[in-house]
Amino acid sequence: MSTHNNPLALRNSPLLCYVTDRHALPIANPAGSLAALTQKIEEVVADGIDWVQIREKDLSARELASLTRQTVTMAGKYSAKRSPAVRVLVNDRLDVAIAERAGGVHLGERSLPVAEAKRLLASAVHGKMVDESFLVGVSCHSLEAAQTAERDGADYIFFGPIFRTPSKESFGAPQGIARLRQVCAVTIPVLAIGGISQENVNSCIEAGAAGIAAIRLFQDTAQLRQVIDPIRASKH
Repeated sequence: MSTHNNPLALRNSPLLCYVTDRHALPIANPAGSLAALTQKIEEVVADGIDWVQIREKDLSARELASLTRQTVTMAGKYSAKRSPAVRVLVNDRLDVAIAERAGGVHLGERSLPVAEAKRLLASAVHGKMVDESFLVGVSCHSLEAAQTAERDGADYIFFGPIFRTPSKESFGAPQGIARLRQVCAVTIPVLAIGGISQENVNSCIEAGAAGIAAIRLFQDTAQLRQVIDPIRASKH
């Protein structure tokens, strides 16, 4: 992967990615979940999160595009005071990510293949719909899948679940730190995901992860800086 397209090339601290889940937000009226999520996104971006992955699979294309547009605008506002800029990723929907000029797309193992996403992306870059810094990432649940993603040109991977977590139970037993260490031997950045907490995050970084991705760790914390600052201080 070229240096200009490596989101971690100049980093000396772990990268932190907030994965959204509006249905898990503690709100009284579910009808207000989108508004609550927008507020939560602004809070985490203001507090220093590096990436926001919009993972709202049940939204219509119109709703997802609107949420992405708002998030990109918020990211731009806070990026003016930070370097590198806050990056917005869209889960699965490459078309929405390109149309709303997000910073990347995140693919599942059953989503559009990485190689095909890269082919479509090349056309978008050529047409100046997005710039060359746009990232294509993929979720992996085995060493073989991680190696395939690397071979097919993925810019980064999420690997997990590392620890037990309700949102990842469908993927089977936790992978554990030893397997994470094996996967981190690939040449592209690996972000650990699944059951990440303040108590176990350092073990993920020590195993070689370039950062972490989480829902509850960032979404359920009232004082997010108290979570982020100690992770930032972790040796990378």
